[in-house]
Amino acid sequence: MASSSPRIPHHIAIVMDGNGRWATRRFLPRVAGHKQGVESLRRCVKACADRGVGVLTVFAFSSENWNRPVEEVSGLMELMVGALGREVPRLSNDGVRLHFVGERAGLSPKMVKGLVDAETATAQNTRMVLNVCFNYGGRWDIAQAAARLTERGEAITELSLDRAMALAHVPDPDLFIRTGGEQRLSNFLLWQSAYAELFFSDKLWPEFDEAALDEAIAAFQSRERRFGQTSAQVSTATA
Repeated sequence: MASSSPRIPHHIAIVMDGNGRWATRRFLPRVAGHKQGVESLRRCVKACADRGVGVLTVFAFSSENWNRPVEEVSGLMELMVGALGREVPRLSNDGVRLHFVGERAGLSPKMVKGLVDAETATAQNTRMVLNVCFNYGGRWDIAQAAARLTERGEAITELSLDRAMALAHVPDPDLFIRTGGEQRLSNFLLWQSAYAELFFSDKLWPEFDEAALDEAIAAFQSRERRFGQTSAQVSTATA
């Protein structure tokens, strides 16, 4: 039987999908949806911190998103630079530590400097870790980990790969949320999500509020996490 313990997932990962559709339905440019998505992320970060979540990892820009229209990509880059300037002081005051995860080659020097400065400014914060996956892909992550081990002459094993992944500084996600009604991983945290509980929301990301987050957490709390064991073993271990 599923556990009724009101445990809070330590690590939540979110594919923030639906910004463009949210804007299109309102006859707005797609970048307007991404701007609204920043507001939703701000709200979600605060809600997660208030609920005791230790790590929040969000998919901000995938390595495949470069294939989108040029004006949308350039708008996203400008939005990211602007958001860094506005949000980092607030996040720092709230005790949030920022990590940017992804390939930085190909990003502008201004962008890279902004990412580094944001990480440095929040490095001492301990309330919650916010990983922003930017120019990230799950297959890239596995490949770069394998390449790093090969360069160091280390054997490639599950343990060594795990330690070389881009999110080795945090435990694997407990709860994986995707908004926007789609039900796929889309190359996000492929390695790390092996045992994550999956939750798919029909809400577009700009509409994802505290109530929607609580619904996802409640679904997580209703599930029995066995990690290859039987229900009887889990019941004995938690008794």
